[in-house]
Amino acid sequence: MIRLAWKYLWSSPLTTALNLLLLTLGLAAVTFVLRASAQVEAGLRRDLAGIDLVVGAKGSPMQIMLAGVFHLDAPTGNIPLATLELLKRQPLVAQAVPLSLGDSFRGYRIVGTTPDYVGLYGATLGQGALWTRPMQAVLGAEVARASGLKIGDRFAGSHGLAEGGGAHGEHPFEVVGVLAESGSVLDRLVLTDLASVWEVHEAHHAGAAHEEADEARETTLILVRYRSPLAAVMLPRWVNAQDGLQSAAPALETARLMRLVGAGTEVLRGFGIVLLAAAGLSVWVALLHAVRARQGDLAMLRMLGAPASRVAALIALEALLLAGLAAVLGLAAGHGLVAVLERLLAERQSLRLGPLGVSEAEWLVPLLACGLALLAAAWPAWRAYRLDVTSLLQAPR
Repeated sequence: MIRLAWKYLWSSPLTTALNLLLLTLGLAAVTFVLRASAQVEAGLRRDLAGIDLVVGAKGSPMQIMLAGVFHLDAPTGNIPLATLELLKRQPLVAQAVPLSLGDSFRGYRIVGTTPDYVGLYGATLGQGALWTRPMQAVLGAEVARASGLKIGDRFAGSHGLAEGGGAHGEHPFEVVGVLAESGSVLDRLVLTDLASVWEVHEAHHAGAAHEEADEARETTLILVRYRSPLAAVMLPRWVNAQDGLQSAAPALETARLMRLVGAGTEVLRGFGIVLLAAAGLSVWVALLHAVRARQGDLAMLRMLGAPASRVAALIALEALLLAGLAAVLGLAAGHGLVAVLERLLAERQSLRLGPLGVSEAEWLVPLLACGLALLAAAWPAWRAYRLDVTSLLQAPR
């Protein structure tokens, strides 16, 4: 039955190829949407790393979140370093991690912070050690791979958060460690001590008293973890009431971001559904035509002892074989498109997709293909089941 259905399927190669192409494109679009959406969400969850609140200068909460958590945007400005101690004294705060931004290295951001930032993501060292004094740097795995730098090498950062800024050649960093690949945002960052950023950017404080320099110093953002659920209600309001401070809740801002991205995925999903509907209609027409063209063959099968149900099953099997082949090709094409997207994002040093095997939603793709095939084959199979063998054999030739 399978061999016969396969030969019938390819008896009209052009029609079969067109139907296969339509089905494959539709299933590839659906696979791409399902997989890319799942991987983007996994990547966002991974980079949030239990961060409950980001505190920055007054401005857009979305911009603060993108700058402080995903390092995809410029920050809204700097805030006094005293804010860090203020937050640490809050009983609702379990942890406060400062980030100082402003420089980059070959497009990768240089982040002044504390070792607690590495601990937020549970990252480990692949080589070397963490910084112990200013102007020492620890490279993310991707930075080390792209730059070729190793422990003991020196490099100079450039001003600004993108390539092309003026180099700080008079303040070179020394590489003292390389983080093991974690799949998180740390992979594409250069980490150093807060004092490194001050040393590079606040040379004009060199002659000032130590106390005056401390008062003038700033940080860019502070990542906060709550001590209790009550903090989610009270702490953002308290931060926003402070002069020059703005809070951003990553969970809320990420949900808003996904809603914005969701508009594009809905369009692509709709495109895939339209292609699948066109493919289903095309398969239905092709099978109806095939039943009419093969009436003599089907009648002969009946005469040789095949029951009507088997003849009808032959038509359905033909559609299922086409759907199975299209499902395999569609899944492969969808995975390939996601891999291309992942590569493009990596080249642009943008958000990374989270690792994902075969997602649960992807199992819907072959089920969708088979369901569509059976729906398209239902009427042609019924026509084959109802064939009047006697009248066909008695019809004049």
